[in-house]
Amino acid sequence: MRTTAIRIHRHGGPEAMRLDQVELPDPGPQEALVRNTAIGVNYADIYEREGDHGGPHTAKPLPLTLGHMAAGVVEAPGEGAGGPPVGTRVGYIGGGSYAGHTLVPASRLIPLPDAIPDEVVGGYLLRGLTAEYLLRRLFPVKAGTVALVHAAAGGMGLVLGQWGAALGARMIGTVGSPAKAEIARAHGYDAVVDYGTEDFAERVMELTDGRGADVIYDGIGKAAFLKSLDCIRPRGMVVSYGTASGNVGEFDLQRLHSKSIVVTRPTLRSWIADPQEAEAAARALFEALESGLIRTPIADRLPLARAAEAHRLLEGRALTAPVVLVP
Repeated sequence: MRTTAIRIHRHGGPEAMRLDQVELPDPGPQEALVRNTAIGVNYADIYEREGDHGGPHTAKPLPLTLGHMAAGVVEAPGEGAGGPPVGTRVGYIGGGSYAGHTLVPASRLIPLPDAIPDEVVGGYLLRGLTAEYLLRRLFPVKAGTVALVHAAAGGMGLVLGQWGAALGARMIGTVGSPAKAEIARAHGYDAVVDYGTEDFAERVMELTDGRGADVIYDGIGKAAFLKSLDCIRPRGMVVSYGTASGNVGEFDLQRLHSKSIVVTRPTLRSWIADPQEAEAAARALFEALESGLIRTPIADRLPLARAAEAHRLLEGRALTAPVVLVP
C-alpha cells in the first residue's frame, strides 16, 4: 500500500525533511500495520535528522522515515503476528512513525486504555515511559529525596515534576524564563531556578542547606552537565538522559572523585527491551495518567506535512508541552 511519510534524503536542518509518498509492503511475520493517529515529536527525531549518532541510534540508510513514537489503530496483522487484534487502539515506541501508516513488531504494540486520548499517547508515551524508569527504577525517588530537573517546563520536565512530587520527592527545577518558572511551579516543583538570572548550582546548594541534590535529571547536556557536578551531594547520581544543547563530550573523571559521584547516560530502549518490563512500565504510566496524577497539556496539533515547523519549535525551546503531528 502507499502512504504519506516525512523522510530525509540527506542529513541536515528542518529543511531536509520532505513529504513523500512511499510504498509499504504487506506486514511480515510477527509484524502489524498500524494506521497512525497522533505522532510524537522528540529530540531523538532531531538527532536522527541531523545525523547525530553519538546517542542510542545508529546510522540507517537514506532515505529515512523519521519518528520514534505514535498512537494508532491496528489495521492488519502479518502471518503469525499475534498481538492486539485488528481495530485495537495501540501505542508504540519504534522507528518510522512520521507517516500515515507504519509497520511495527506486533510484540511491541501497547493496547491503550479507553480513557487515554490518542493525542496524550502521541505526546507523552515516550516521555512517560522515560520518566517511569528514571524515577522508579534507575534512581527510585521517595519521600525525602531531593531531585533537580533541568528544563523543568519542557515536556519531560512536566512529567518528572508531577510524578516525582507524587512519589514524595522534593522537586527543584531549572528554567530559562519567569514565564516557564510559573509553569514549572504549577507542575510539581517545590522550587524553581531561572538560570538566565541565577547560578543554578549555587542556588541549589542554598536550597539544600549546602548538601546538594540526591539526583539530577539532565536532559540539556553540554550546557548544564559540568555545573551539575557542583550541586550533587556526595554519592549522588547525575543522570544525563538527553542532549538538547549538544553532547556532553569528554570530561575529566577526576571531577567525580571528591564526592564519589555516579554519572550515567541511559536510554529508554534498554529499560523496555524486556517485554514484561515494558508491560509493567506502561501499566504504571497508564495508572498515573488515568488517576490524574500527571496532567498532560498539548502545546499544538500540527498536520504531518508541517513536521519541520514542529522541529523548529522544539529546537527553539519555544515549547512548554509536547506537539503532536496528525496525519
